[in-house]
This record gives sequence, structure tokens and C-alpha cells, in this order.
Amino acid sequence: MAKYVFGILVSNKSGVLTRVSSMFTRRGFNIDTLTVGETQSPEFSRITISMVGDEYSKSQIIKQLSKMHDVKQVQLMERDETVTRELLLIKVKNDSETRQDVLAAVNVFRSNIIDYSPDSLCIEITGETSKINAFIELVKPYGIIEMCRTGLVALERGTGCMTVEETR
Repeated sequence: MAKYVFGILVSNKSGVLTRVSSMFTRRGFNIDTLTVGETQSPEFSRITISMVGDEYSKSQIIKQLSKMHDVKQVQLMERDETVTRELLLIKVKNDSETRQDVLAAVNVFRSNIIDYSPDSLCIEITGETSKINAFIELVKPYGIIEMCRTGLVALERGTGCMTVEETR
């Protein structure tokens, strides 16, 4: 089994995300992360989906997505040729005994405190999934109150890109 990341350029219309995610469900494929947002053109949205599967699963996803009317382009984001990032917002307990340790972790991981209260610190961190996971494990003993992750976003390295002009 391998981890795959797909970049999918779609029409920015209601119902498209439902149809794309439903295709995964109908085929029995599990989505690990899913992000979606407008592109440089408001007519199109870009969906980034990560999943674990075999070669057959990968080829089926590409074939099935490519058949969908509102899907304009599907690209397998190759690991060595792609920059991936994830965002984590995490709220950690704030008390005088552990505050300095949490602040040190924030500094080492190049993250930011975005809200400070006497009882909690809200921290923003971006990076590769492994960095996000390592930060979560480090602050767990201090008490995680709440957290929210975006899932992966991915862009091809260099000048290659998914653009509206390349759509069908």
C-alpha cells in the first residue's frame, strides 16, 4: 500500500464536491484528507485528496474522476515533485507549571501562538504531516483541549502547474 495525493481541478459549482467524494464511497476507497478551495479563477476550485491504496486503486481513482463532467483535470501529485503542507490549530492547557515547556515547543517547531488566555494557548502550526504529528505528540502530556487540522494542500514544484488553460 502506498500513499497517494491527487490534485483535482473542478468547476466551482454546488454539488461538485459531493459527487467527487461520493465516487470514493461508491468504489470503497477511504479518503485520508480532503481540502478544497477556489483557485486563481473563481470559476474553478481545486480539491486535494490523499488516500492510501494500491496501484489498482490509484488507477481507478484517476479513471473515474476523469470521467466526471465537472472534473476538468486530475493530477497524481508525485511525492518528490510536490510541496505539501497542512495547517493545525491546537488549543493546549496553559498553567504556570508547563507554560515554559509549551512555549519552547512552539519556538522549536516555528509555530505561532494566536490566542493567549490564563487557561489556554491557541497555537498555529504549518508543515508536512510528520511535523504536525510530532508536535501533537510533544504537547499531548500538557493537555490538548481542542484541535483542528486542514488536511493536505499540494503544489507541484517548479514551473509545472494545474491551470485553467490546461483543462479539457
